[in-house]
Amino acid sequence: MTNLSYVNGASAQPLIGMTIGAQFDATCAAYPDTLAMISRHQGIRWTYAQLRERVDAFASGLLALGLEPGDRVGIWAPNCAEWAITQFATAKAGLILVNINPAYRLSEAEYAINKVGCRALVIAVRHKTSEYLTMVRQLRETGKLPTVEAVITIGDDPHRGCQSFPHIENTAKRADRARLAEIGPTLQFDDPINIQFTSGTTGFPKGATLSHHNILNNGFFTGEAMALKAGDRVCIPVPLYHCFGMVIGNLGCLTHAATIVYPSEAFEPVSAMEAVDAEGCVALFGVPTMFIAMLGHPDFKRFKLKSLRTGAMGGSPCPIEVMKQVIDKMHMPQVTNVYGMTETSPVSWQTSTTDTLERRVSTVGQVHPHLEVKVIDADGRITPRGVPGEFCTRGYSVMLGYWDDPERTAEALDSTGWMHTGDLGVIDEAGYGNVVGRIKDMVIRGGENIYPREIEEFLYRHPAIQDVQVIGIPDPKFGEELCAWIVLQSGENLDAEAIKAFCKGQIAHYKGPRHIKFVDAFPTTVTGKVQKFVMRDAMITELGLVADETA
Repeated sequence: MTNLSYVNGASAQPLIGMTIGAQFDATCAAYPDTLAMISRHQGIRWTYAQLRERVDAFASGLLALGLEPGDRVGIWAPNCAEWAITQFATAKAGLILVNINPAYRLSEAEYAINKVGCRALVIAVRHKTSEYLTMVRQLRETGKLPTVEAVITIGDDPHRGCQSFPHIENTAKRADRARLAEIGPTLQFDDPINIQFTSGTTGFPKGATLSHHNILNNGFFTGEAMALKAGDRVCIPVPLYHCFGMVIGNLGCLTHAATIVYPSEAFEPVSAMEAVDAEGCVALFGVPTMFIAMLGHPDFKRFKLKSLRTGAMGGSPCPIEVMKQVIDKMHMPQVTNVYGMTETSPVSWQTSTTDTLERRVSTVGQVHPHLEVKVIDADGRITPRGVPGEFCTRGYSVMLGYWDDPERTAEALDSTGWMHTGDLGVIDEAGYGNVVGRIKDMVIRGGENIYPREIEEFLYRHPAIQDVQVIGIPDPKFGEELCAWIVLQSGENLDAEAIKAFCKGQIAHYKGPRHIKFVDAFPTTVTGKVQKFVMRDAMITELGLVADETA
């Protein structure tokens, strides 16, 4: 055994050498009568044969709009059957699906859509407090979405200047169907097929560009680690805009002919548990805060959850005690712990159903098949086993790059193909990995990755703010919360509520600082570098919090 912190996922199981569209057709042909999707809040239950008909109809309808392979189609919606239809349809037509965070507001949506040049948008009319149609109309009417030629609204009702989802499904002619069939064989599995935005330290999100090969295989191997099989029902309360939902969820199910189960538009503890019991789900996905919410719900004991066997927990480190409760109280003896990032499609480490309890609650498992991971020190040299350093990942799952951003792509991907994650990790003598901290000052709030610099850039827009620093501090519910230290312009007078009001409707709700402190200056080094760790320690003391030792 090597004493260096390097592992590779040797596997006798070959990679899938097909596009998502080819895999979709193969699964539908082999399991036509197996339930493919249950969307409980929509009253939908479709077999794979029925899902294929909807997907082919919508894909042909997109082509009828004049879209061509390589064009970008944005989707801005909560979880629903139409989300999955759009995912599979764009893949079959060679169109690049652009995931837009359902929590985005005007400025964020405008940036994402224009960065990649979306020609069409698929949107929900509204969700919770987000009026998607109103926001898109406002941006289009002011000329801020110059590349968008078509807006498709989910639902039956027609809306001014838009086309309904059913209309697109029914608009294709025989020639469009024939065109779809012709396109399939021309597509390559290394073609880009998905763009997912991740927050960046420069204040602007980066569009991680992923291929068929990236995400199809990652969904497959994640499902393998959970021992999914045909007909298994998988409860997916995690958002589809994120890799967790659309890759581990939708593609994990597709590659195993399992059944996708959406309990609700967005996570609700009761809806998720009702879905598990009513549908006999064998697997349940979620970030730790979701499992904590279910375990702590007053009605938790009302649910049996006896059908559960496995699942996936990721998005942020899971407290050991929470993992133990999930295994014991939610009857998930084979739940798996996953670690990765959007840029690696996303999973690179995962525990298996055969790992010991200790391994599953205290590590992120072993490296995924066909991937390599090394741990490096500040000089770029591989550390000895057991010595922390930066996780670097190489293999089929690594993104193609950040869309139209060669400079930041070069910062993340080195010349030998290693993706530098920015996470501090350690590999033990047995080859199991664990995340011990973060190099970047990224904040993980309830599974959402937030870079303080983006929030700082936004707050700088306020005319009364002279300087601002944003940090993450411990939070018992979300893992971390944002805290902003603000220096006001001379003569200005603001309170915390004014800052929160400035954020509302402009940035996603989870990015708004919960804690705000007005100061005259920041703690700095002699050279003028801001000492964020001093600020963090001060807030922990001031608020009487318990420090997270891994941060």
